[in-house]
Amino acid sequence: MTGFLSGLLRLRRRPWEALATFLIALGVFMLMQPFALWLFTWSFLVTLVGTVMFIIVSHFPE
Repeated sequence: MTGFLSGLLRLRRRPWEALATFLIALGVFMLMQPFALWLFTWSFLVTLVGTVMFIIVSHFPE
């Protein structure tokens, strides 16, 4: 966990890609769930933020 936080602070690719991938997966889950309308409402924004974040982070150093 300390290595993950350290990588986030140093702007390394792997931890930021993991976070972006998690946001994309969370957005897709929010889109598919049938229980809470507010989750469905915010799903597109969460997926979009994760996707844009992944594109930006892919240019970070290893």
